[in-house]
Amino acid sequence: MSPTAAPPFAEALRAALEADVVEAAPLLLGCILSRGERSARIVEVEAYRTPDDPACHAHRGQTRRNATMFGRPGLAYVYFTYGNHWMLNVVAHPPGVAAAVLVRAAEPLTGLEEMRSLRPRARRDEDLLSGPGKLTAAFGIDRADDGCDLLGGRGPLRLEPGVPPARIVTGSRIGVTDGREHLWRFIDADALPWASRPLPR
Repeated sequence: MSPTAAPPFAEALRAALEADVVEAAPLLLGCILSRGERSARIVEVEAYRTPDDPACHAHRGQTRRNATMFGRPGLAYVYFTYGNHWMLNVVAHPPGVAAAVLVRAAEPLTGLEEMRSLRPRARRDEDLLSGPGKLTAAFGIDRADDGCDLLGGRGPLRLEPGVPPARIVTGSRIGVTDGREHLWRFIDADALPWASRPLPR
C-alpha cells in the first residue's frame, strides 16, 4: 500500500473507534454486521463511556464481567441483562478509558429465513432486529462472542463497510435513569421503521 493510499475499511474504522465514543458511535451507523449467511445494516446505536457516565458498565472500574470494555477498539463486548437478553457492544475509546457502543437495531439484509427461525415471535421483518435483545437472538450472539474482533476479518461475527446515513436523529438512551440528559442515542433518520421504540421526539 502506498503512503497516500486510503487504509482498508477495518483499519480506518478501528482508528476512528479510538476517538471519544460519542464521536465514534455514529460512525457505526450504516456498517454491516454479518455472521455466516446473515447480515444486517446497523441503524441505531448508543454510546456509553467512563468516567462521567453512571450508566456505563465500567463506571466503577474494571471487573471480570466488563473486562472487554477496556480492550482494543473494535472488539465485541457481549453481556447478559434482564435475565434473558444478550447485548452486543462495540468497544470504542481512546487510551486510558473504557467505553463501548451498544448496537440497538439493524435492518436485515440477508439470511432472513434463519433470522425468522430464531425470532419466531416477530410478525414483521421490521421487528426482527428492532432492539438489542432481538438483534442478538436473530444473530445467535451470546457470551462466546465476547472479545471477538469484529474487524479482524476472520471471526464468526464481523463488521463490514456499508452505506453511511444521510441524516442522523439523536435522543436520550433507552432504559437509562442516570445520564438521561446525554443525547447519546443515534439513529439513521431514513431507517426509522427498523429502529427500536420509543423513537426520539
